[in-house]
Amino acid sequence: MAKTANINIRIDPETKKKAEQLFAKFGITVTDAVNIFLHQSLMVGGLPFEMKQPSYNAETEAAIQEARDIAGGKIPVKSYASARELFEELDREC
Repeated sequence: MAKTANINIRIDPETKKKAEQLFAKFGITVTDAVNIFLHQSLMVGGLPFEMKQPSYNAETEAAIQEARDIAGGKIPVKSYASARELFEELDREC
């Protein structure tokens, strides 16, 4: 029998559960999947997939930038004393 070493990782329970369910469909365990990942990493000399930030369409990118500008104080926004005041104004606009 080959010698083994332990790796302890922390992951949120829901992700672990979903991973176990996914890998069970392939007939492997999470341990098997981690071993496959590590062997692939060694074979390719790095992560076995491309790492990049998620890309969004132009409208979503603009909305993200607008939210950042609002949060950073670059765009002034109106505030309301209550939700009722907000909804009253919205009703007047219709």
